[in-house]
Amino acid sequence: QVQLVESGGGLVQPGGSLRLSCTASGNIPSINTLGWYRQTPGKERELVAAIAVRAGTNYADSVKGRFTVSKDNAKNMVYLEMNSLKPEDTAVYFCYAARVLDYTGTWSDMEYDYYGRGTQVTVSS
Repeated sequence: QVQLVESGGGLVQPGGSLRLSCTASGNIPSINTLGWYRQTPGKERELVAAIAVRAGTNYADSVKGRFTVSKDNAKNMVYLEMNSLKPEDTAVYFCYAARVLDYTGTWSDMEYDYYGRGTQVTVSS
């Protein structure tokens, strides 16, 4: 089992920045990928960004050039730096940890995955 706790969400104006953090604990050696999903009411969950030792990083097209995912292995943490935020970035952001089997597409072929409770990000003037 892996436990994940997010922090850093909030309200920001369009064009602003936020940094999300996630602390992982538990059976860390069992996972090979960390990252972030987001979800809005009535829409499917979508991968925002992910990072893996074997495969580098993966970003949704909608956030490329604006968001950066990174991790600190010593602290078991993953971060999402979000810049040039847009109202359409408004969502609940979930930290996730997984054992990915196939690093193609959205890296959705996972043997198992874990999610945090989520943190709300609202982009509005």
